[in-house]
Amino acid sequence: MRHLLSLYLMATLLSSQALGKEYLIKVRSETAVASFYTQEFYQVNDYHAPGKLVKVNIPDSQRVNAVVNILSNPQVEYMVPNFRLHTFSAPVDIDALKEQYAIAKVRGNEAWAKAGNKGSKRVVVAVIDTGVDYRHKDLSPNMVSGYDFAGRDNDPMDETGGQNPGHGTHCAGVIGATGLVNDGIIGLSPEVSIMPLRFLDKNGGGDLDNGVKSIDYAIEKKVDIISASWGGAVPKNTAIPLIEAVKRAEEAGIIFVVAAGNDGKNNDSYEVYPANAGLSNTISVAASNAKDTKPSWSNFGRGKVHISAPGEAIMSTLPKDKYGNLSGTSMATPLVAGLVALVKAQNPNLSPYEIRSLLQSTGAQVSIQTACDCRIDALSAIETIQEKKMFVHPFAGTFSISESVPFTGIYGQAPFIFGVSNSEIATIDDQGILKAVKEGEVQVTVQDSSGQKAVSHKIYFGKASSTPGNPPQNPGNPGNPGDPGLPVGDCPLGDEMLCQIACQFFPDAPWCQ
Repeated sequence: MRHLLSLYLMATLLSSQALGKEYLIKVRSETAVASFYTQEFYQVNDYHAPGKLVKVNIPDSQRVNAVVNILSNPQVEYMVPNFRLHTFSAPVDIDALKEQYAIAKVRGNEAWAKAGNKGSKRVVVAVIDTGVDYRHKDLSPNMVSGYDFAGRDNDPMDETGGQNPGHGTHCAGVIGATGLVNDGIIGLSPEVSIMPLRFLDKNGGGDLDNGVKSIDYAIEKKVDIISASWGGAVPKNTAIPLIEAVKRAEEAGIIFVVAAGNDGKNNDSYEVYPANAGLSNTISVAASNAKDTKPSWSNFGRGKVHISAPGEAIMSTLPKDKYGNLSGTSMATPLVAGLVALVKAQNPNLSPYEIRSLLQSTGAQVSIQTACDCRIDALSAIETIQEKKMFVHPFAGTFSISESVPFTGIYGQAPFIFGVSNSEIATIDDQGILKAVKEGEVQVTVQDSSGQKAVSHKIYFGKASSTPGNPPQNPGNPGNPGDPGLPVGDCPLGDEMLCQIACQFFPDAPWCQ
């Protein structure tokens, strides 16, 4: 099954998504890495220890031999193309006035007044992007050292190009511009530390390998939050190295805020990563506009997208002390990351999953299909923390019928009394464990010992009730493993079915003649 999966992954992306002839191979143990350097069919370019990923370059002339060699190696767990990732920004308008409707929409000023602060420099946000103009007058006081994985040096300066007006610099300003410059702008957490990590180039594109390395660097540096306004529309199995990196961030307690994408599609049926990673530390973000409706280009989905935030015509910083409007889920994502930073400054003990529930439970209800059908509200989130108002955790979500989901009341006093809106769909016990009876949706009620009550949003078992979006892009034809009519000679892989599948992708292989 491991070999079949690897061949499928190669087939789906070999022509359209691969970066030249580069592939990432995950090995089962670090001791196996040395053997790759002695092979004649491919060249080893790099090894990334945290992910156990060997990067190789395979010449066209050695493609078949290399595949046989790699996939026959019992130390190989999987092999995927080093595909391209890109920013999620919409058309540019750099001449607009410096009006910040987004800060007013999410009640940022009121949130700062309620908190009595505008964040904390102790909270570190890694902006993984095209780099950041760390000399920008509105950003420099909040910058800390980062790294450039695209240029392989210590200078993560944002390099502009035809497809990049300063994407990373813009995102950094949305999070934490100081608000101390005349005619400048202010981020949602103007007191913060921003670590610029560059892996996307001047055209807004970068490869899987450097994306993974950027995440692991942020983990190594013990950041609190990662803001990721980029991704790729690829099958889940192809994105495994990326998902595993986000999983390592989860294990380190790091919140991963990520853009849902700008294809106008339903992520419940459309594959885009890392937005669809589905881990407890992820917050996948759709875009809203000044009218609290969804721009046509924003992705959505009640199962895979967690919340929305203003992302249309967002004023922020651009390189060389400039400012301008950009649109996209790329812009909505750092606004959520900025609110997470503000929340962490008030209560550093909340887990990433609890913070997601907090933002959802305090969000303003809007007609944008996400898990909570809501848009972030900074004042409401800070009020809940400051006044220790109880909220249900998890607040929203989609779960499989076989899952047992534990519920609790954050800021509530145990013991709790739990209730469920429809016992024909699910039941909940005295410990707060919710179990499905059949597919459907319910709401969970929690009452604490002091009499506080709180109600969750809709909890879905099976599939969330989202309006179907466009179907996923065709990932390619993985072939029919059961077709007995394919020619098979002397199979070098020891498995005729494996060779049959390989012949569909590499008909020039000698055993296919």
